[in-house]
Amino acid sequence: MKKLLFQLDTSSHPAVFDTVVAYDGGADHVIGHGNCTPENVTPLVEGAIFTRAPKEKKYTALFVGGTDMAAGEKLLKAVQKVFFADFRVSVMLDSNGSNTTAAAGVAKLLSSGSISGKKAVVLAGTGPVGQRAAVMLASEGAEVALTSRGMDRAVQVCKDIKERFNVDIQPMAAADNDARGKAIEGAQIVFVTGAAGAQLLNKHHWENNPTIEMMADANATPPLGIEGTDMMDRGKDRNGKIIWGAIGLGTLKLGLHRACIAKLFERNDQILDAEEIFALAKTMS
Repeated sequence: MKKLLFQLDTSSHPAVFDTVVAYDGGADHVIGHGNCTPENVTPLVEGAIFTRAPKEKKYTALFVGGTDMAAGEKLLKAVQKVFFADFRVSVMLDSNGSNTTAAAGVAKLLSSGSISGKKAVVLAGTGPVGQRAAVMLASEGAEVALTSRGMDRAVQVCKDIKERFNVDIQPMAAADNDARGKAIEGAQIVFVTGAAGAQLLNKHHWENNPTIEMMADANATPPLGIEGTDMMDRGKDRNGKIIWGAIGLGTLKLGLHRACIAKLFERNDQILDAEEIFALAKTMS
């Protein structure tokens, strides 16, 4: 029985990255659909749940992707509404790679030291990766703040996180590098999740900070998010701080993504979202 993965993408074109990793994760065929919305996804889901016998449904799975996490969350809910009884297949949500990237980064920080009771700041944290990283850090007992260039955006994101995950995140406004340097004062953990090629901290903002213990940067496109670090850093000690660069944590991110794809075909009743993906990441780090 062929393992079929249907890629339901909220963007115009299904992501090539997600397609490649899906094959590497064990799918025999990956069929991509772009511009998927809650309004048009029902026939696609019905095609997945009505075509195979109960014991063979596990060989069909769905992947919800796209660049917009909010749209992905809405699409996932719409997909689940179509399911009933045993007419369901397993689904993974990883819009913009946010769940797997955040899970890999936080899992690597966990492998480097304690998080519980520490103050953590997620810079440029209102994007998909930042939001998920904030939630995962908080779930491990950290006191978490996230920054945005504007306070209104930060406040709204923290409200959305509270509604979805029931964790409290502190919103902070930090419009430039100096403001972000100020935001990490007193923090033990810093996770940088800005846009590709956006440098959020200069070296002098962190190298002599006496409280920082660990830092992670999800940006692999020069200039890096944290000046003075390297994308290849794998728990490297720099100025007394443990550093995880984008490629350093990216190895786990790719392995985690592949493992999630493989897991989809184990049963037909799984929903792999932030919580489930993070739990798996912690067993792999």
